[in-house]
Amino acid sequence: MPKASELKQSSAVEINGEPYAVKTIEVRNPTSRGASTLYKIRFAHMKTKQKLDETFKGDDFLKEADCSRVMVQYSYQDGDEYHFMNQETYDQYSLNAAELEGQLDYLTEGLEGIIMLLLDDAALGIELPTTITMEVVETPPAMKGASATNRTKPAKLTTGLEIQVPEYIETGEVIKINSDTGKFMSRA
Repeated sequence: MPKASELKQSSAVEINGEPYAVKTIEVRNPTSRGASTLYKIRFAHMKTKQKLDETFKGDDFLKEADCSRVMVQYSYQDGDEYHFMNQETYDQYSLNAAELEGQLDYLTEGLEGIIMLLLDDAALGIELPTTITMEVVETPPAMKGASATNRTKPAKLTTGLEIQVPEYIETGEVIKINSDTGKFMSRA
């Protein structure tokens, strides 16, 4: 049973006997003494897609949803549908853009390490790997001597995602990104 503080985007939990997937997590740190960190989480029902907002303390336990998890690879996009392949059985699954809200900017062709959540053999959503590697396609020129500073600049990646990177990163470099936070981790 995961704690509220351990949840990440697309985690599957059970609330009132129904399966929900985590869509967004907002962390609130109260300023008063002795107050605990609060996690405001938006869930989406895995079947009906109905949204549910709940607030938990960091040490509140949630029940994991009773769904199966399989390793898949992102194959291709066909219009509004995104297709994935089971790496063991070669079964095909597809999800539409609305079901992948907030995750599309991290999908690159051939991306492996994705976990597909299945309920009665129906695809419900995906959990992205924490570390994703992408190429920088556009960023201002690197500055000489910038490696010693902690300043950042914007960079556009292959999927169109824009993130902040250190000043020493150049166009064409391959970098690692944390898919939970959307932040630069290191060069690949």
